[in-house]
Amino acid sequence: MHDSKTTATPLAYDERFRPQLHFTPPTGWLNDPNGLVYYAGEYHLFYQHFPRDTVWGPMHWGHAVSTDLINWTHLPVALQPDDLGYIFSGSAVIDWHNTAGFGPQAMVVLFTHHDPHDSKQSQSLAYSIDRGRTWTKYAGNPVIDTPSNLRDFRDPKIFWYGDESAGGRWVMALATTSAILFYTSPDLITWQPGGSFGSGYGARSGVWETPDLFQLPVDDGPDTRWVLLAGVGDGAPAGGSGEQYFIGSFDGQTFTSENEKDTVLWFDYGADNYATQSWSDVPHGRRLVLSWMNNWQYGRAIPTTAWRGAMTMPRELRLVRTPSGVRLSQAPAPEFQAQRGQPYGRSNFTVPAGETLLLPPLGLVFELELAVDLPEAAAGTFGLRLRTGADQHTAIGCTPGARTLFIDRRRSGLSAFHDDFPALHSAPLAAQDGRIRLRLFVDRSSVELFANDGTVVLTDQIFPTGEEMQVELFAGDTPLTISRFDAYRLQSARFSK
Repeated sequence: MHDSKTTATPLAYDERFRPQLHFTPPTGWLNDPNGLVYYAGEYHLFYQHFPRDTVWGPMHWGHAVSTDLINWTHLPVALQPDDLGYIFSGSAVIDWHNTAGFGPQAMVVLFTHHDPHDSKQSQSLAYSIDRGRTWTKYAGNPVIDTPSNLRDFRDPKIFWYGDESAGGRWVMALATTSAILFYTSPDLITWQPGGSFGSGYGARSGVWETPDLFQLPVDDGPDTRWVLLAGVGDGAPAGGSGEQYFIGSFDGQTFTSENEKDTVLWFDYGADNYATQSWSDVPHGRRLVLSWMNNWQYGRAIPTTAWRGAMTMPRELRLVRTPSGVRLSQAPAPEFQAQRGQPYGRSNFTVPAGETLLLPPLGLVFELELAVDLPEAAAGTFGLRLRTGADQHTAIGCTPGARTLFIDRRRSGLSAFHDDFPALHSAPLAAQDGRIRLRLFVDRSSVELFANDGTVVLTDQIFPTGEEMQVELFAGDTPLTISRFDAYRLQSARFSK
């Protein structure tokens, strides 16, 4: 038995493009995060995994654990394909009250069995009574059989709803082609259909997948809303797959959106954020999420070697009131501040119009925060160029007149592996009280950009070919006034097995 509390073998993780702060598999293919649950001091991360190749294949559940969301220990594959099919996405909970009878505080996962012969999808169960180290599939699988009228029927997200002593029950959110179905159960085994949500709401150009549903306070106060996440397989703002969300209420049977049907709220405007899932049972009511940092348009072709596919940084979610209504705010988990090296900071300085300012070297992995003061007549585009040199760079900028924020990776390095990769991705962004705030994290092959306190986010992969590490600020037709600028080199995380 492999236990993360025994001595583990460190992994070098120094291949070209291998992220230093983002989770990747030791070898093979990775896509959706699955079964995120916190138990006995460990964050568990399961994920869609094909260990025998670097392209999608018969899906397994890979498995890793962490005590701090930064450093990860890989454990043996948790679930493997069987006679019922491949092991598609799902979720995990701790059965605190032993409702299923598997044992006190059993870790229980619900997942989709996908039959590769006829593409039927059904929901099945497995459990562990040794902190997730070994797994037993339920003998009566599937617990929800394949409906005759649905082809897409997958990705169960489960959570406890209500009071244990007054009608509480398990709830499952399940994705179909363009709707989310809800089921309820007293014991995780016997499920009854509830309501549904979809019917013309949100973005519908691609199949809906990997739902999540949770409740959050608004502005950290007594008022609350429910948040429903739904992946969209195609037609996201940057092209291909992306993540949308809805704000509303949940009555234990179905979700009701508080916005109009044609309101589309994007979780991330970059190309590389999909299949977002949250951890269950995190202490102190924190809502932590993780996403697949890739895109189905080109995910099988990105230029990595022994491994293919990475996760975003774990993010903490909040709800905030904005002029447009209640919206999600995202920030990298504060645990990552422990990776900061010596800071570099400046305040109240100006880059003249049309000029650039070269910053001190920051290495390959770093964090930047800046606040830019904007005059009412600000013109042109301003921003940063990252990983500059050898006729390549990644540009991050704002165009105040158009109220847009963008990441431009058209000259970022290797990009010819797929026609859809080299592109400029943009998001709507307006100044707040005459100021724009940006925070970004750069790893060896990714940029995660959080604007205006995380209410606008863009995530993009990049694959620079050189070792140039310079960063520069550039001003457009108006001088660039920086009220605050902070930068940190970031230490690599530790990965072991």
